[in-house]
Amino acid sequence: MVEQQHSGEPAAQAGEADAAEAATDFARVPDGFQRLWTPHRMAYIRGDRPSERAGTGCPFCAAPDKSDAEGLVVHRGETCYVVLNLFPYNPGHLLICPYRHVPLYTDLTPEETVEFAQLTQAAMEALRGASAPAGFNIGMNQGEVAGAGVAAHLHQHVVPRWGGDMNFLPIIGQTKAVPTLLEDARQALVKAWPS
Repeated sequence: MVEQQHSGEPAAQAGEADAAEAATDFARVPDGFQRLWTPHRMAYIRGDRPSERAGTGCPFCAAPDKSDAEGLVVHRGETCYVVLNLFPYNPGHLLICPYRHVPLYTDLTPEETVEFAQLTQAAMEALRGASAPAGFNIGMNQGEVAGAGVAAHLHQHVVPRWGGDMNFLPIIGQTKAVPTLLEDARQALVKAWPS
C-alpha cells in the first residue's frame, strides 16, 4: 500500500514536489561567491567576425583610417602598424598588424615580414620605456580554431607581463582588471616609441 501524505497525495508525488520546492529554494540561496559582472564584454563575444574580404567590418582594416587616438594606433610604418588591443590582457597590450588584409603569417611579403618583426622589437622597447615590464608574451593565433578572435586579418600580440600580474580574477571570474585607460597607455607608448 502506498503511504498517503496529509494532502492525500501518494508519497512519490509528494517527493517530487518536495524536490522541486528544494530546487527553487536552492536558487535563492547565496553560494558564497562574489560576482563581477562584465556585460561590456558581450560586444566582443557577440561581435561579428570579419570575413576573408577586407573592409569596414574588420577592425584592423578600419583602425588606420581613423585618427591615432580614435583608432588606438601607436605607430604607423610603411607596410604594418601597431595598435592597442581594445580588449587587453594587460595594460599596453599591443597588436602588430599589416595594412593588407591577409589571414596568415605566410601570406606576408618579404618586406612586410621584415617590418612586422622590426615593429615587434620596437613595441618591446616602447613597453620597456613606458611601463618596465618584467617579461612579454608574444604570439599569433593562426585561424579561428587556434583562438584567433579576428582570424581574417593577421595580427601579433605583444603582451607586457609583471610579476604577480595574475590574480584570481581571470582564473575564477574570467575578468581582467586593467588599471590603465587605453588612451593613457597609448600616449605613454607613443612617447616611449623608439625613433
